[in-house]
Amino acid sequence: MQQPLIEHLVELRNRLLKVVLSVLVIFCGLYAFANDFYLILSQPLTDIMPEGTNMIATDVASPFLTPFKLTLVMAVFLAVPYILYQAWSFIAPGLYQHEKMFAFPLLISSILLFYLGMLFAYFVVFPLVFGFFTAASPEGVAVMTDISKYLDFVLKLFFAFGLAFEIPVATVLMIKTGMSSVASLKEKRPYIIVGCFVVGMLLTPPDLISQTMLALPMWLLFETGLFFGRLVEQKSHEEENNVQP
Repeated sequence: MQQPLIEHLVELRNRLLKVVLSVLVIFCGLYAFANDFYLILSQPLTDIMPEGTNMIATDVASPFLTPFKLTLVMAVFLAVPYILYQAWSFIAPGLYQHEKMFAFPLLISSILLFYLGMLFAYFVVFPLVFGFFTAASPEGVAVMTDISKYLDFVLKLFFAFGLAFEIPVATVLMIKTGMSSVASLKEKRPYIIVGCFVVGMLLTPPDLISQTMLALPMWLLFETGLFFGRLVEQKSHEEENNVQP
């Protein structure tokens, strides 16, 4: 009984080493362009900042550490498909064929939806949020954001919107595993909508625009998950009817 466990632990270690190595390789390839990446990331804010103002660095090491942190996070994000591939390769041998056929599309969908959430935040949410904050600044106050604080802010929004866009996958999984049903989720729709706005309030800055821009997509993604969950539920019922004599 010990040998299979040791073999699994060795395989897990090897796959973790591959994951770390992949992140390091991507990081080394990107670091030469770290400052350029930060300029692109800060563009939604700098495009709407008042003329004559710019971003600042209040800490001595911020001009180095902030682009370094951004590049490291980018390396992890870009390595996500390979990381999930290693995780899939580790657990797939223990799955049945029908489980593989169901889990693999969900894995691909979760990757694409996470990236889609980040793109939505960058191209749609950031201009609205930063436009609101800039316009709301008191008269006589120069908008000069610290580069490290800005990076922490946008990374938080990236993560929030990336996770929010995983709602269809979570909904389908709940229906597939029997944790809930389409009918039950429909009955809970009013509470889920309220929950979307509560989550939007907790995960975004304290302004109505960013909260709404997160809550509305979450609700629409929930409806998308219900649509595909209905298909999964129908297929499960058909398979059960075929098994019965």
